[in-house]
Amino acid sequence: MASGLVALLDDIAGLTRLAAASLDDVGAAASKAGVKAAGVVVDDTAVTPRYVVGLSPQRELPIIGKIALGSIRNKLLFLLPAALILSALAPWAITPLLMVGGAYLCFEGAEKVIEALSGGHEDEAADAGLDPVALENQKVSGAIRTDFILSAEIMAIALSQVADSPLLTQGVVLAVVAVAITAGVYGVVALIVKADDVGLYLAKTGSGALRAIGRGLVKGVPVLMRWLAVIGTAAMIWVGGGILLHGAEELGLAAPAHLVHDTAEAAAHLAPAIGGALAWIVTALASGIIGLAIGGAIALAVHRLHAARAH
Repeated sequence: MASGLVALLDDIAGLTRLAAASLDDVGAAASKAGVKAAGVVVDDTAVTPRYVVGLSPQRELPIIGKIALGSIRNKLLFLLPAALILSALAPWAITPLLMVGGAYLCFEGAEKVIEALSGGHEDEAADAGLDPVALENQKVSGAIRTDFILSAEIMAIALSQVADSPLLTQGVVLAVVAVAITAGVYGVVALIVKADDVGLYLAKTGSGALRAIGRGLVKGVPVLMRWLAVIGTAAMIWVGGGILLHGAEELGLAAPAHLVHDTAEAAAHLAPAIGGALAWIVTALASGIIGLAIGGAIALAVHRLHAARAH
Protein backbone atom coordinates (compact mmCIF):
# COMPACT_ATOMS: atom_id res chain seq x y z
CA MET A 1 0.00 0.00 0.00
CA ALA A 2 2.76 2.36 1.02
CA SER A 3 4.81 1.45 -2.04
CA GLY A 4 1.77 2.07 -4.22
CA LEU A 5 1.30 5.50 -2.64
CA VAL A 6 4.98 6.30 -3.15
CA ALA A 7 4.71 5.22 -6.80
CA LEU A 8 1.62 7.40 -7.22
CA LEU A 9 3.40 10.38 -5.68
CA ASP A 10 6.38 9.76 -7.98
CA ASP A 11 4.03 9.74 -10.97
CA ILE A 12 2.42 12.99 -9.82
CA ALA A 13 5.84 14.58 -9.32
CA GLY A 14 6.87 13.43 -12.78
CA LEU A 15 3.73 14.86 -14.35
CA THR A 16 4.28 18.12 -12.45
CA ARG A 17 7.85 18.38 -13.76
CA LEU A 18 6.62 17.61 -17.26
CA ALA A 19 3.90 20.27 -16.99
CA ALA A 20 6.41 22.80 -15.65
CA ALA A 21 8.80 22.02 -18.49
CA SER A 22 5.95 22.42 -20.98
CA LEU A 23 5.04 25.79 -19.46
CA ASP A 24 8.69 26.84 -19.67
CA ASP A 25 8.76 25.81 -23.33
CA VAL A 26 5.57 27.75 -24.02
CA GLY A 27 6.92 30.79 -22.18
CA ALA A 28 10.22 30.67 -24.05
CA ALA A 29 8.48 30.20 -27.40
CA ALA A 30 6.01 33.01 -26.68
CA SER A 31 8.86 35.31 -25.64
CA LYS A 32 10.81 34.51 -28.81
CA ALA A 33 7.75 35.01 -31.00
CA GLY A 34 6.96 38.30 -29.28
CA VAL A 35 10.50 39.59 -29.84
CA LYS A 36 10.32 38.67 -33.52
CA ALA A 37 7.05 40.61 -33.82
CA ALA A 38 8.46 43.64 -31.99
CA GLY A 39 8.70 45.78 -35.12
CA VAL A 40 5.01 45.34 -35.90
CA VAL A 41 4.18 45.98 -32.23
CA VAL A 42 6.06 49.31 -32.37
CA ASP A 43 4.09 50.18 -35.48
CA ASP A 44 0.78 49.22 -33.85
CA THR A 45 1.59 51.29 -30.75
CA ALA A 46 2.65 54.29 -32.80
CA VAL A 47 -0.29 54.20 -35.21
CA THR A 48 -3.18 53.76 -32.76
CA PRO A 49 -3.06 57.13 -30.89
CA ARG A 50 -4.01 59.02 -34.07
CA TYR A 51 -7.47 57.45 -33.94
CA VAL A 52 -8.44 59.55 -30.90
CA VAL A 53 -7.16 62.84 -32.33
CA GLY A 54 -9.98 65.36 -32.68
CA LEU A 55 -12.33 63.53 -30.29
CA SER A 56 -13.52 64.49 -26.82
CA PRO A 57 -10.93 63.74 -24.09
CA GLN A 58 -13.69 62.00 -22.11
CA ARG A 59 -14.09 59.50 -24.94
CA GLU A 60 -10.39 58.68 -25.39
CA LEU A 61 -10.16 55.74 -22.97
CA PRO A 62 -13.54 54.23 -23.98
CA ILE A 63 -12.46 54.40 -27.63
CA ILE A 64 -9.13 52.73 -26.86
CA GLY A 65 -11.06 50.08 -24.93
CA LYS A 66 -13.28 49.43 -27.96
CA ILE A 67 -10.24 49.16 -30.25
CA ALA A 68 -8.46 46.83 -27.80
CA LEU A 69 -11.55 44.61 -27.62
CA GLY A 70 -11.70 44.51 -31.41
CA SER A 71 -8.00 43.68 -31.51
CA ILE A 72 -8.25 40.73 -29.14
CA ARG A 73 -11.31 39.52 -31.05
CA ASN A 74 -9.33 39.75 -34.30
CA LYS A 75 -6.51 37.70 -32.83
CA LEU A 76 -8.34 35.03 -30.84
CA LEU A 77 -11.58 34.46 -32.78
CA PHE A 78 -10.36 34.87 -36.36
CA LEU A 79 -6.58 34.82 -36.73
CA LEU A 80 -5.70 32.12 -34.16
CA PRO A 81 -7.98 29.43 -35.68
CA ALA A 82 -6.89 30.44 -39.19
CA ALA A 83 -3.22 30.17 -38.17
CA LEU A 84 -3.69 26.68 -36.68
CA ILE A 85 -5.57 25.48 -39.77
CA LEU A 86 -2.82 26.92 -41.94
CA SER A 87 -0.14 25.23 -39.85
CA ALA A 88 -1.91 21.86 -40.04
CA LEU A 89 -2.92 21.87 -43.71
CA ALA A 90 -0.58 24.24 -45.58
CA PRO A 91 2.56 25.15 -43.59
CA TRP A 92 4.30 26.00 -46.87
CA ALA A 93 1.97 29.02 -47.19
CA ILE A 94 3.20 30.74 -44.02
CA THR A 95 6.16 32.49 -45.68
CA PRO A 96 4.22 33.70 -48.77
CA LEU A 97 1.45 35.04 -46.52
CA LEU A 98 4.01 36.78 -44.34
CA MET A 99 5.39 38.41 -47.48
CA VAL A 100 1.91 39.54 -48.57
CA GLY A 101 1.49 41.19 -45.18
CA GLY A 102 4.97 42.69 -45.43
CA ALA A 103 4.12 44.16 -48.84
CA TYR A 104 0.95 45.67 -47.36
CA LEU A 105 2.97 47.27 -44.55
CA CYS A 106 5.37 48.72 -47.13
CA PHE A 107 2.42 50.07 -49.11
CA GLU A 108 0.82 51.67 -46.03
CA GLY A 109 4.13 53.23 -45.02
CA ALA A 110 4.80 54.55 -48.52
CA GLU A 111 1.28 56.01 -48.66
CA LYS A 112 1.97 57.94 -45.46
CA VAL A 113 5.26 59.23 -46.84
CA ILE A 114 3.55 60.34 -50.06
CA GLU A 115 0.77 62.03 -48.08
CA ALA A 116 3.30 63.84 -45.89
CA LEU A 117 5.31 65.04 -48.89
CA SER A 118 2.20 66.19 -50.76
CA GLY A 119 0.66 67.87 -47.71
CA GLY A 120 -2.58 65.88 -48.10
CA HIS A 121 -5.18 66.07 -45.33
CA GLU A 122 -8.18 64.49 -46.99
CA ASP A 123 -9.08 62.39 -43.96
CA GLU A 124 -9.27 65.41 -41.65
CA ALA A 125 -11.50 67.29 -44.10
CA ALA A 126 -13.86 64.32 -44.38
CA ASP A 127 -14.00 63.91 -40.59
CA ALA A 128 -15.02 67.55 -40.08
CA GLY A 129 -18.51 66.95 -41.48
CA LEU A 130 -19.45 64.07 -39.16
CA ASP A 131 -21.31 64.23 -35.85
CA PRO A 132 -19.33 63.02 -32.78
CA VAL A 133 -21.00 59.59 -32.56
CA ALA A 134 -20.54 58.85 -36.27
CA LEU A 135 -16.96 60.11 -36.13
CA GLU A 136 -16.20 57.88 -33.13
CA ASN A 137 -17.70 54.83 -34.83
CA GLN A 138 -15.76 55.59 -37.99
CA LYS A 139 -12.49 55.97 -36.08
CA VAL A 140 -13.03 52.72 -34.13
CA SER A 141 -13.95 50.77 -37.29
CA GLY A 142 -10.92 52.12 -39.13
CA ALA A 143 -8.61 51.30 -36.22
CA ILE A 144 -9.92 47.74 -35.95
CA ARG A 145 -9.48 47.20 -39.71
CA THR A 146 -5.90 48.44 -39.53
CA ASP A 147 -5.33 46.33 -36.41
CA PHE A 148 -6.53 43.23 -38.27
CA ILE A 149 -3.68 43.58 -40.79
CA LEU A 150 -1.10 44.28 -38.10
CA SER A 151 -2.46 41.49 -35.89
CA ALA A 152 -2.36 39.06 -38.80
CA GLU A 153 1.29 39.93 -39.31
CA ILE A 154 2.03 39.51 -35.59
CA MET A 155 0.28 36.12 -35.49
CA ALA A 156 1.99 34.95 -38.69
CA ILE A 157 5.41 35.96 -37.32
CA ALA A 158 4.64 34.19 -34.04
CA LEU A 159 3.45 31.08 -35.91
CA SER A 160 6.63 31.00 -37.99
CA GLN A 161 8.63 30.74 -34.75
CA VAL A 162 6.72 27.69 -33.45
CA ALA A 163 5.81 25.99 -36.74
CA ASP A 164 7.68 22.82 -35.72
CA SER A 165 5.95 22.54 -32.32
CA PRO A 166 2.87 20.38 -31.62
CA LEU A 167 -0.42 21.96 -32.62
CA LEU A 168 -1.51 22.42 -28.99
CA THR A 169 1.72 24.24 -28.15
CA GLN A 170 1.26 26.45 -31.19
CA GLY A 171 -2.25 27.35 -30.06
CA VAL A 172 -1.18 28.17 -26.50
CA VAL A 173 1.81 30.23 -27.66
CA LEU A 174 -0.29 32.20 -30.15
CA ALA A 175 -2.94 32.86 -27.48
CA VAL A 176 -0.30 34.04 -25.00
CA VAL A 177 1.29 36.30 -27.62
CA ALA A 178 -2.13 37.67 -28.64
CA VAL A 179 -3.19 38.58 -25.09
CA ALA A 180 0.22 39.89 -23.98
CA ILE A 181 0.78 42.06 -27.04
CA THR A 182 -2.76 43.45 -27.04
CA ALA A 183 -2.55 44.33 -23.34
CA GLY A 184 0.90 45.86 -23.78
CA VAL A 185 0.09 47.88 -26.90
CA TYR A 186 -3.20 49.34 -25.72
CA GLY A 187 -1.96 49.89 -22.19
CA VAL A 188 0.89 52.01 -23.57
CA VAL A 189 -1.50 53.78 -25.97
CA ALA A 190 -3.82 54.66 -23.06
CA LEU A 191 -0.89 56.13 -21.13
CA ILE A 192 0.21 58.16 -24.15
CA VAL A 193 -3.17 59.70 -24.96
CA LYS A 194 -3.93 60.60 -21.31
CA ALA A 195 -0.47 61.94 -20.51
CA ASP A 196 -1.45 65.49 -21.49
CA ASP A 197 -4.49 65.35 -19.16
CA VAL A 198 -2.25 64.21 -16.32
CA GLY A 199 0.16 67.03 -17.17
CA LEU A 200 -2.65 69.60 -17.17
CA TYR A 201 -3.85 68.37 -13.78
CA LEU A 202 -0.34 68.57 -12.31
CA ALA A 203 0.24 72.00 -13.81
CA LYS A 204 -2.94 73.33 -12.18
CA THR A 205 -2.89 71.58 -8.81
CA GLY A 206 0.71 70.60 -8.21
CA SER A 207 3.44 72.62 -6.58
CA GLY A 208 7.08 73.14 -7.42
CA ALA A 209 8.58 70.23 -9.31
CA LEU A 210 5.19 68.57 -9.96
CA ARG A 211 3.87 71.72 -11.63
CA ALA A 212 7.00 71.88 -13.81
CA ILE A 213 6.56 68.21 -14.76
CA GLY A 214 2.93 68.91 -15.62
CA ARG A 215 3.85 71.82 -17.90
CA GLY A 216 6.49 69.63 -19.52
CA LEU A 217 3.93 66.92 -20.24
CA VAL A 218 1.45 69.42 -21.70
CA LYS A 219 4.11 70.78 -24.05
CA GLY A 220 5.79 67.45 -24.72
CA VAL A 221 2.85 65.15 -25.55
CA PRO A 222 1.94 66.85 -28.88
CA VAL A 223 5.59 66.56 -29.91
CA LEU A 224 5.58 62.90 -28.84
CA MET A 225 2.45 62.25 -30.89
CA ARG A 226 4.07 63.74 -33.98
CA TRP A 227 7.19 61.65 -33.47
CA LEU A 228 5.10 58.55 -32.89
CA ALA A 229 3.52 59.08 -36.31
CA VAL A 230 7.00 59.27 -37.84
CA ILE A 231 8.20 56.22 -35.91
CA GLY A 232 5.09 54.26 -36.89
CA THR A 233 5.63 55.02 -40.56
CA ALA A 234 9.31 54.13 -40.34
CA ALA A 235 8.47 50.89 -38.52
CA MET A 236 5.94 49.92 -41.20
CA ILE A 237 8.50 50.39 -43.96
CA TRP A 238 11.41 48.82 -42.09
CA VAL A 239 9.47 45.80 -40.82
CA GLY A 240 7.74 45.24 -44.17
CA GLY A 241 11.03 45.45 -46.06
CA GLY A 242 12.72 43.06 -43.63
CA ILE A 243 9.88 40.53 -43.98
CA LEU A 244 10.14 40.66 -47.77
CA LEU A 245 13.92 40.34 -47.63
CA HIS A 246 13.90 37.27 -45.37
CA GLY A 247 10.89 35.75 -47.10
CA ALA A 248 12.63 35.97 -50.47
CA GLU A 249 15.65 34.25 -48.94
CA GLU A 250 13.50 31.38 -47.64
CA LEU A 251 11.89 31.01 -51.07
CA GLY A 252 15.27 30.68 -52.78
CA LEU A 253 16.09 34.29 -53.74
CA ALA A 254 18.94 34.68 -51.29
CA ALA A 255 21.16 37.23 -53.09
CA PRO A 256 19.54 40.42 -51.65
CA ALA A 257 19.61 39.09 -48.08
CA HIS A 258 23.24 37.98 -48.47
CA LEU A 259 24.20 41.40 -49.86
CA VAL A 260 22.59 43.16 -46.90
CA HIS A 261 24.24 40.74 -44.45
CA ASP A 262 27.68 41.17 -46.01
CA THR A 263 27.33 44.96 -46.03
CA ALA A 264 26.28 44.95 -42.37
CA GLU A 265 29.23 42.71 -41.47
CA ALA A 266 31.63 45.03 -43.33
CA ALA A 267 30.23 48.04 -41.46
CA ALA A 268 30.60 46.22 -38.15
CA HIS A 269 34.30 45.53 -38.84
CA LEU A 270 34.96 49.26 -39.40
CA ALA A 271 34.25 50.00 -35.72
CA PRO A 272 34.37 46.80 -33.64
CA ALA A 273 33.45 48.65 -30.43
CA ILE A 274 30.01 49.45 -31.81
CA GLY A 275 29.95 46.74 -34.46
CA GLY A 276 26.66 45.22 -33.35
CA ALA A 277 24.86 48.56 -33.41
CA LEU A 278 26.33 49.44 -36.82
CA ALA A 279 25.30 46.08 -38.27
CA TRP A 280 21.74 46.58 -36.99
CA ILE A 281 21.56 50.13 -38.40
CA VAL A 282 22.80 49.02 -41.82
CA THR A 283 20.32 46.11 -41.88
CA ALA A 284 17.45 48.37 -40.81
CA LEU A 285 18.36 51.01 -43.40
CA ALA A 286 18.61 48.41 -46.15
CA SER A 287 15.26 46.91 -45.14
CA GLY A 288 13.76 50.41 -45.10
CA ILE A 289 15.08 51.23 -48.57
CA ILE A 290 13.72 47.96 -49.94
CA GLY A 291 10.40 48.51 -48.17
CA LEU A 292 10.05 52.08 -49.43
CA ALA A 293 10.90 51.09 -53.00
CA ILE A 294 8.41 48.20 -53.06
CA GLY A 295 5.75 50.12 -51.14
CA GLY A 296 6.17 53.11 -53.45
CA ALA A 297 5.79 50.90 -56.52
CA ILE A 298 2.60 49.35 -55.12
CA ALA A 299 1.23 52.79 -54.19
CA LEU A 300 1.96 54.11 -57.69
CA ALA A 301 0.18 51.12 -59.24
CA VAL A 302 -2.83 51.57 -56.94
CA HIS A 303 -3.07 55.30 -57.71
CA ARG A 304 -2.92 54.63 -61.44
CA LEU A 305 -5.60 51.96 -61.14
CA HIS A 306 -7.88 54.39 -59.27
CA ALA A 307 -7.22 57.09 -61.86
CA ALA A 308 -8.05 54.65 -64.68
CA ARG A 309 -11.30 53.67 -62.98
CA ALA A 310 -12.23 57.32 -62.46
CA HIS A 311 -11.95 57.92 -66.20
